[in-house]
Formats: sequence, C-alpha cells, structure tokens
Amino acid sequence: MNKILFIFIGILVLYGIYKIYQQVNIVKDLDQLVAKGAIIIDVRTAKEFSENHMDNAINMSLGTIRERYIELDTSKTYITCCSHGLRSIKAASLLKERGIKRVYNGGVWSDIEEIINKNK
Repeated sequence: MNKILFIFIGILVLYGIYKIYQQVNIVKDLDQLVAKGAIIIDVRTAKEFSENHMDNAINMSLGTIRERYIELDTSKTYITCCSHGLRSIKAASLLKERGIKRVYNGGVWSDIEEIINKNK
C-alpha cells in the first residue's frame, strides 16, 4: 500500500511541476500571435488529429517533423501544440534547431483553442 501511495504522490508532484513549467514557458498572447498570422502546428499523430483538432491547424506529427520541417516557411511564425504539452515542447525545440526562428510552444491544443475563442 505504501508503494502505491508513494507512486501516487510522485505523479501529483510531477504534475505540479509540469503545470508550473507550463505557466512559465508557454507563450503568452497566443491569440495575438494567431491574429497576426501565426500558424498552429499540431504535433499529435494523424489518428489523434483526425479525432479532434483546431480549425486551421496543420498536422505534422512529432515523429515526422525531422523530415517535414523543410515544408515550413522560415519567415513565418509557428505555435506547436499536442495533447498534453510534452511533444509540443520537443517539436518547438527541434524546429528552432533547424532554423525556424519564430516558433513557440503553445502546449495543449484544447487550451490554445479556448484562449483564441475566448478572445474573439
């Protein structure tokens, strides 16, 4: 029983750390970036994307982004998103490494959608 409790507490602590990280590292003013033409890249799998996604988001899964980044215009602004926020962090980092200067981690796609819709 103690082992299960320890694991549960560990998960809660990790979740808390992630939420703090999310608040610090997820780009602010997402709605303004989108209004200025930022393109949302949903890095979930094609199956996840087909089940539900934001209008106007493009799907470029994290598994294919190393090859497909050449499809992106380096002069544009991009916001990465996924289901829990972890893949979007990795995707933003990979794109920056490959010369996309204006790429931001947007975190969870549904949170971005809510922010954008709230400010319409």
